[in-house]
Amino acid sequence: MQQGLQSPLSGRVSSGFGGGRSRHKNKILIGAALAGIVPFLVSTFAATVTVGSGALEFGQGSQQAIACDPTVFAAIGEEWHSAPTAGDASAGFFRVRGVTVSNLDLASCRGKKLRIRLISTVGAELSIGATPEAHVLQISLPNVDAPVSSSDAAALALTYLTGDGTVVSSPMAGSVSLSVSGTSIYDGSDLSATSADVTFYLDPTATIVNLDGQTIGRTTVETVNNPTR
Repeated sequence: MQQGLQSPLSGRVSSGFGGGRSRHKNKILIGAALAGIVPFLVSTFAATVTVGSGALEFGQGSQQAIACDPTVFAAIGEEWHSAPTAGDASAGFFRVRGVTVSNLDLASCRGKKLRIRLISTVGAELSIGATPEAHVLQISLPNVDAPVSSSDAAALALTYLTGDGTVVSSPMAGSVSLSVSGTSIYDGSDLSATSADVTFYLDPTATIVNLDGQTIGRTTVETVNNPTR
């Protein structure tokens, strides 16, 4: 797993979450909308989900949700991106390097789709891919008894989706890392199959997707029970 996502922020709130998104036929099993403060190298958010139907409270909103995992965490990692101008050769900004979902129970969420999306400070879904309609990054969580760490984008079915869940056919700029061993990016605890880290890297080359961290107002994390897309 790539390193460098250690966080200066830490918080935990009761939740069961979602964030404003288009209606579609998929059944959302967990959804998380996590309010962000991002002038830091890393911003970390937490949300506790009640299994079943429970009230959500987080940052700036609340919603009902159904969860396959009682507690998940998310961390946004940033890195400096040079963008010199005629008047300032040192100009640049902190780009969003990746989003890590921590403490994910791969047994409870076995075979489900894991999705992330980024919402701007004005409430708009941001493009996180090579094309404007790519608003969601999705993987298929392992459907096996003993999941192992993997950075194989094909095996994890890393895919772009539109905001309403339609597959976007475009070159993949991102990458993914699923870890069941080592230490958690969120709190340094030991990773396992019932407490895994999944990191979505938006663009490891920093040539296509370079989002300014200060434009991020919210991150959503969802699992979806949808075998077809």
